[in-house]
Amino acid sequence: MYTVAIRDEFIKLGQALKLAGAAESGADAKDVIKDGQVSVNGVVEYRRGRKLVPGDVFIYDGKEYRIESR
Repeated sequence: MYTVAIRDEFIKLGQALKLAGAAESGADAKDVIKDGQVSVNGVVEYRRGRKLVPGDVFIYDGKEYRIESR
């Protein structure tokens, strides 16, 4: 499992994908989310603006990423 460390109380899903290096750009993140390729806490998520907080886990391309605070 990979860790995505954030400074604020939340991060949007599209931003988390970019920060984790799972998406090269916001457009790439938007496309994979829209296509149903990302799940958050075990549920497929279609909203790029979904707020993730520390403890949330998202999965993309077979890799798990956990949100943690810095």
